[in-house]
Amino acid sequence: MTLSTAPAPNEPRFDAGRICLDLLATAHPAERLDAVEPLRAWIAAAGLVPPGTPLGHADASWPARFRELRADVQQLLRGRGPADRRPYDRALGRLNEAARAAPPAPRAVRGADGALVRELARAPECAGLLALVARDAVELLTDPVARAAVRECEGDNCPLVYLDTSRGHRRRWCSSEVCGNRERVARHRRRAALART
Repeated sequence: MTLSTAPAPNEPRFDAGRICLDLLATAHPAERLDAVEPLRAWIAAAGLVPPGTPLGHADASWPARFRELRADVQQLLRGRGPADRRPYDRALGRLNEAARAAPPAPRAVRGADGALVRELARAPECAGLLALVARDAVELLTDPVARAAVRECEGDNCPLVYLDTSRGHRRRWCSSEVCGNRERVARHRRRAALART
C-alpha cells in the first residue's frame, strides 16, 4: 500500500487501503468534494474508472451524493452500539440501496500499442460509481477480519481511518511521514524541554 504525504486540500485522495475509507478521507483536513471537478479528480485517482475515462457528464448533484454516502459509511464505522439505533439503521438502509445499483461495466479493448486495456462500455453514471464504493463498504463492514483491522490515526486532531495491514497490526498513524513525524517531533521537544529543566 502506498501512502501519500499529507494531502493538500486540492489533492484528490489518501490511500487508506479501501475505497470506502479513501472516501472518508475526502473530508480532512478540508472538504475536497465541494464541487464537480474535485470529485472527478477523486473518482479517477481512486481507480473507480479506468485512466482517461471522460467524466464531463458529471453534474452538480454528484458531489452531494458522494458526501451523503461518505456520511453513511462514517456513521456505520463509528456508530457501533449507539443508544438510538435509528441514525445507524437509516445509514445502513441508504448504504444497501446504493449498493444495489449496477456498477459500470468494463470491457477489454485494444490500446494504441495493440495491448489490451480496460475501458467502460459506456459513460459511468453517478449511481453506478456510488455502487462501487457502497459495495466496498458492505464487504468491509461484513468481514470481521477486515473490520478488526480498521484503525483511526493516533495523530493529534487526525480523524483519518485506514486498514492496518502492517506486520503485527502495529501501525499507529495514517502516514508515518505526516502524523508519525509530528508525533516524533513533539516527543523530541518534550524530552528537550525536560532536559532543560
